[in-house]
Amino acid sequence: MRTLPIATAFAVAFSSAALAIGTATTASADSSSVLPVMETGDLVVDGVHQHVFVSDPRNGKVVVTDYSGRVVKQVTSLAGVTGLQLSADSGTLYAAARDDDAIVAIDTATLTESARYATGADTEPEYLAAAGNKIWFGYGTSDAGNIGSLDLSGTDPVVTLGQDGVSHWRDAPRLAATPGAPNALAAGDRVTSSSLLAVYDVAGGTAARTAFVDHNQGQTGDLAFTPDGSKVITANGGDRNLVWAASDLSAAGSLPTTHYANADAVADDGTVAAGSFSWYDPDVHVFTPGATSAVRQYDFPNTGHSSGSDTLADGALAWEPGTSSRLFAVSYNSEGVYSLRVMNAPAQSKPTLTVSAPATATRAKSLTVSGTLSATLALPAGTPLTVTRTDLESPNGKSLGTKALGTGGKFSFKDTPPAGGKVKYTVKYAGDATHTPASASDTVEVSRATPTLTLNNDRKVYAYGTDVKFTAHLGSTYKNRTVEIWADPFGSDKPNKLVKSGKVNSSGNLTVTLDLTRDAKVTAKFAGDSRYKSKSVSSTVGAKVKVSTAISGQYKKKSVYGHTYYYFHKSKDPLFTTTMTAYPHRQQRLEMELYYQGTWYDAGTQYFKLSSAGVSRVQLGGTHETGYRMRVRSSYYNGTSGDNVNSTTHGDWKYFIFTS
Repeated sequence: MRTLPIATAFAVAFSSAALAIGTATTASADSSSVLPVMETGDLVVDGVHQHVFVSDPRNGKVVVTDYSGRVVKQVTSLAGVTGLQLSADSGTLYAAARDDDAIVAIDTATLTESARYATGADTEPEYLAAAGNKIWFGYGTSDAGNIGSLDLSGTDPVVTLGQDGVSHWRDAPRLAATPGAPNALAAGDRVTSSSLLAVYDVAGGTAARTAFVDHNQGQTGDLAFTPDGSKVITANGGDRNLVWAASDLSAAGSLPTTHYANADAVADDGTVAAGSFSWYDPDVHVFTPGATSAVRQYDFPNTGHSSGSDTLADGALAWEPGTSSRLFAVSYNSEGVYSLRVMNAPAQSKPTLTVSAPATATRAKSLTVSGTLSATLALPAGTPLTVTRTDLESPNGKSLGTKALGTGGKFSFKDTPPAGGKVKYTVKYAGDATHTPASASDTVEVSRATPTLTLNNDRKVYAYGTDVKFTAHLGSTYKNRTVEIWADPFGSDKPNKLVKSGKVNSSGNLTVTLDLTRDAKVTAKFAGDSRYKSKSVSSTVGAKVKVSTAISGQYKKKSVYGHTYYYFHKSKDPLFTTTMTAYPHRQQRLEMELYYQGTWYDAGTQYFKLSSAGVSRVQLGGTHETGYRMRVRSSYYNGTSGDNVNSTTHGDWKYFIFTS
């Protein structure tokens, strides 16, 4: 067992899964809202004002919510408040304030206390029921329980204690009554495993016991009459809720639930909601009148931090008056956070629908889709199912008509998909008076042809700033003739960009001209259509840098040996000024060579940083030998010049010579 701590100030907000209701009316989703309580004593629903009342004994208050779970009022100063009872006209809510030894009347229109009736010192009233024009209450402490009544029919209220002198209740008994048998009252033992159960006739103004049993089935967590008063249903902690004949309390059957049955509620039409304290199994079980198997089950989600899910609070089930279309429950999690749960259409069977399509298929070839539709209330063969196909040709869905459910809850149908790609088949059951709607789908990957798509200029390198024409060519397709051309320049500072999108011409071509200043990856994309796949192709092209080298400091220039030579006195240091396309942290590589006996030899290489404007100035110092032919050039090397956004580029050689 786990220990549930007192709820802390924080609230955990969550919602249970949406469950649609059936027929042609608008479906409502089940909901869950956190309650500002630390414990629950009772749960009552006011159908006139559409309010839900939850008592909190630990905080001494009654929390009032609307049907959506929104808190509208908290009525306080009700010490130990436990049992609640709504008057027949829904004008007054009676609350048993155990620690105040009183029954408190709350005006349901103003949601304020309107009267307080003392039940006697140390009586400690806990549970209430309305029968025989009186309010009955179970009261007492350990080994001293009994039944009392509050009569408000006269000028002054009259409290009568000790109405059962023979049953020997060990504590305040739980009570139950029903408008269908206005003079019947039932009481159950909530503290001993022998579990006493009694029925009374209160027509004469006192509680005359008419039936009694010591059934030894465990403590009574809750009890309720059927609408006509002929049976009593009890939750005694076992794996089923017990049914008793009210006339003599003989066993009259049971309703299978799960271990630790702890709540009962009977709707005006006889539908039974049976609850159980269960971490790993369903918490609420709904039985239509006369049925012995549940038409619907609810398993609360886990909103706490333990392995087990949220659990139903003892006795915390209540129907909306006059109908079985809405059921209310209070649950709590491992952190002691309580929630009001609203279950819509709980008496309707919730079908399970499955759809199975093949994983792959060939376009324009027949395929088979199959599935099952099962429910706690079996659906007959011939039940109509609507089918919709959603594909690239019909993105909003195309009706394939109505298919009939076969025997054993199975169905199948054939279809020839006209479009390729992902094709979804959705099957729907509309629901009826006893079943909620159901919907399910499955997808199949239908084949498509691979189109021809090409792009020119791959691996070509161009001079800086060259206008280059890129042509994408698209072969045969079905309907889509649009191609996109994207350009992704090298370097993290330039994004991939769509530079052109349009339909190809009659030759299947789409052309764009790009001004290349960096290496770039150019990509052509075809999105595909219902018969041809999507495709993309890329061309990576290079762009050189602009680079030039100027020499200064010479005393003359002369055209010799097939080049222009710069002449320097040996006492003069030449200045080499390099201008290159700028880029952050870029360096130029300065290379020098010397000519000797018909061959150029390496005379030194070094990288020099460029300024932000792309300029580098290098002066050649040292001792200069005369009479030797020399040359120098500046280059950009992809990767070693500080970046990789351009292709390797060599500047022109500049020639010079030293003289005396």
